[in-house]
Amino acid sequence: MPNLPKEHQRISIAITGASGVQYSLRLIEVLLKADYPLNVVISKAALLVFAMEMDVQLGNQPQVQKERLLALVGVDKPDLLRIYGVEDWSAPMASGSNTSRAMVIVPATTGALSAVATGQSNNLIERAADVMLKERKPLVIVLRETPLNAIHIKNMLTLTEAGAIVMPANPGFYHRPKSVDDIIDFMVARILDQLNIEHDLMNKWGDDSSVK
Repeated sequence: MPNLPKEHQRISIAITGASGVQYSLRLIEVLLKADYPLNVVISKAALLVFAMEMDVQLGNQPQVQKERLLALVGVDKPDLLRIYGVEDWSAPMASGSNTSRAMVIVPATTGALSAVATGQSNNLIERAADVMLKERKPLVIVLRETPLNAIHIKNMLTLTEAGAIVMPANPGFYHRPKSVDDIIDFMVARILDQLNIEHDLMNKWGDDSSVK
């Protein structure tokens, strides 16, 4: 981790109701292991996706969600993880005076994409993303949808022009993945690259050593 006060390294992660919550879990795991403090917000639809895709019940209370998330990722660092309700307007990332170093929406629905692109700020996820844009801080949106219509594409252009990084969950296969975990790591590695965070999830292109 760069030599900055821990709070200055805090990263916000928002999980919305798109397929692919495995990406968010792996990102949380890697960042906690690297001692990055995290804010996490989980939408109501995302809770359904956890149940559908992983048979995981995270519950509705932030403290319960925190305990179950830590158990899921296998990292015992509760002091680094803060969970906020999607309607918690008192959360620090709702204000530019106490925002995070960066924010990642992973996975992101096209609904979340649209809400952020139009500045709706109807919940904490949307407001926190709006704050990142207005404060000119990194906002990474990992869109999980296909095919895309003209509205989605226009919203991606709007957000890109506003300073966000739009990253469709579009893993490559040149690293010859041997498992679903390898495919997940490909996308998480790309997210970490955009956050300028070192990792060893896979080798850089052109690295002659064996791909991990």
